[in-house]
Amino acid sequence: MATVKIDDGYVPSENEPFMNDRQREYFRRKLVGWKADILREAQDTLVALQTENENHPDLADRASSETDRAIELRARDRQRKLTGKIDAALARLEDRSYGYCEETGEPISLKRLDARPIATLSLEAQERHERRERVYRDE
Repeated sequence: MATVKIDDGYVPSENEPFMNDRQREYFRRKLVGWKADILREAQDTLVALQTENENHPDLADRASSETDRAIELRARDRQRKLTGKIDAALARLEDRSYGYCEETGEPISLKRLDARPIATLSLEAQERHERRERVYRDE
């Protein structure tokens, strides 16, 4: 991929060609930064769990500590799954399928991609998908 200069204040616009090199670089940077933040937080959690050697004589304190640890580990597991989605989005950037709805093939709005850079469905397709899930769940 050719290196594209991105201004720090650049924000993709509907007034430019969809998924041009500048937009692709913007989203690549956004995804890479997001993944780096997640990995840094995971490392911090790991260090904290390794150094935390609490021997609480009080059962309530011990239970509270174990609950906090379980919540933190669940959050890290969700973030681990998120890194897989970020990697998949980066792969779509490379093969130039990023930004297009997997269901319809239509462009996903820049506003949606900016808010949820791992989105694979347009807002309309996502809403249809969620309605179908609700119907099946309610049966």
